Amino acid sequence: MSALVVAVCASAHHGVDKTRQTAIELLPGLGVSGDVHAGETVQHRSRVAKDPSQPNLRQVHLVHAELLDELLARGFEVAPGRMGENVTTRGVDLLGLATGTRLHLGAHAIVEVTGLRNPCGQLNGIQEGLLAATRFEDAEGRVVRKAGVMGVVRHGGSVQPGDEIRIEPPEGPPRPLEPV
Repeated sequence: MSALVVAVCASAHHGVDKTRQTAIELLPGLGVSGDVHAGETVQHRSRVAKDPSQPNLRQVHLVHAELLDELLARGFEVAPGRMGENVTTRGVDLLGLATGTRLHLGAHAIVEVTGLRNPCGQLNGIQEGLLAATRFEDAEGRVVRKAGVMGVVRHGGSVQPGDEIRIEPPEGPPRPLEPV
């Protein structure tokens, strides 16, 4: 199965939900045009409160559709954009990528993966228990984060559902994803 973009979403307002779009425009070094989280420096309110000069490593949020399938099977009402993602993918093991992996989305856009999304309590505002379904401890006591990955835009371009995704591993030894 090839790797594809399933949905693209954006929102001009803070909150978890993002609205499905027919296409989004990725802007180099900024993020999704018109999205509240676009910017060179952090845009997430909790991070702005701590230090508004931090670089924005969370310009684009990607979630794998396979997670949405899993959550739906467990009774959660989630659809693309509902957990705040900009790009919903299928056929990419997002959580298994290395830090620095470049995702070529469509003809021109490139997003470099910076790390894992750290699920927060806002997910329970969507549906009670959603946070526990996306962040939990495994049998060895390690925290598992399943709510997608974050990235920065390295090359701009339009992205729309049906676009192919090409994965470019980083040079050098792979570094596992950490929360950003």
